[in-house]
Amino acid sequence: MTTFGYFLSCEEYSPDELLEQARLAQEAGFDALWISDHFHPWTSEQGESPFVWSMIGAISRVCDLPVTTAVTCPTIRIHPAVIAQAAATSALLLGDGKFCLGLGSGEALNEHVLGDVWPPADTRLDMLEEAVEVIRALWTGEDVTHRGRHYAVENARIWSLPETLPRISISGFGPKATDLAARIGDAYTTTTPDTELLERFRRQAKDGATAQAGLKVAWADTEDEGWDHAHRIWPNAGLPGELSQVLPTVEHFEQASTLVTRDSTKESVTAGRDPAKHAEAFAPYVEAGFEEIYVANMGPHYAEMIRGYGREVLPRLREAA
Repeated sequence: MTTFGYFLSCEEYSPDELLEQARLAQEAGFDALWISDHFHPWTSEQGESPFVWSMIGAISRVCDLPVTTAVTCPTIRIHPAVIAQAAATSALLLGDGKFCLGLGSGEALNEHVLGDVWPPADTRLDMLEEAVEVIRALWTGEDVTHRGRHYAVENARIWSLPETLPRISISGFGPKATDLAARIGDAYTTTTPDTELLERFRRQAKDGATAQAGLKVAWADTEDEGWDHAHRIWPNAGLPGELSQVLPTVEHFEQASTLVTRDSTKESVTAGRDPAKHAEAFAPYVEAGFEEIYVANMGPHYAEMIRGYGREVLPRLREAA
């Protein structure tokens, strides 16, 4: 059975708005939540970036939905030992089995802020693999001393652990990252319905591994209004290739995003309030076979979007699935 979840965009909404969205999502009948983990927004129009671990604790007090970070980078800005503790506490607060730790190799935009050198892609994946090794070792509840290629841990122990350890989902947007997700993850995370990469993951993944995907829509009274919001707030979504991983500042993203036209946004974003068109946006992900699909809103009409999905879109999706 497909899980249909709501994606909390920390880049665009304030802490109070995110909590309202989490509560409304549960009331509307969404099955679960994704939440992004960034130090910066992508553009100044987005304008927010609350600390995800504070948000998860607060979310646990306003709704009962499972939560996945989409995604946390456990390699540079925050040491994997700290991520292991944060994730364990989040799992305890949310309830047994309701937290999934989504991990990825990160972006320079967020990870260079302490002055560290931003390494090449192969090194970042190597760091991610070792970070997961450290996290899983600490989740045993035993004393851990680790001296690896990238990380040192000395006499560390996590005392507060959930009965059911979180699943770890690994983000993959290319073959190497997808192979890593299959090798070390319990699940796979992406934002495109790329059937080739999904099949690559499934061929190598362990039994019971699942795949998650996310998409963005722009709910509004008209499609034109929705496309205006999407293009103004999220033009970076149209940037190609590895730019999102290597550009270091919000200003760089804004400069690069001037190359993204409104017409290209219009072609790639579902906008307006037609429930049939919104349900149709999920079709490539459902047909590809993703077990979990999450949708985010772009723009100010998030409450209307969540309620509209509860009334008219989620029933269509569940009937079709």
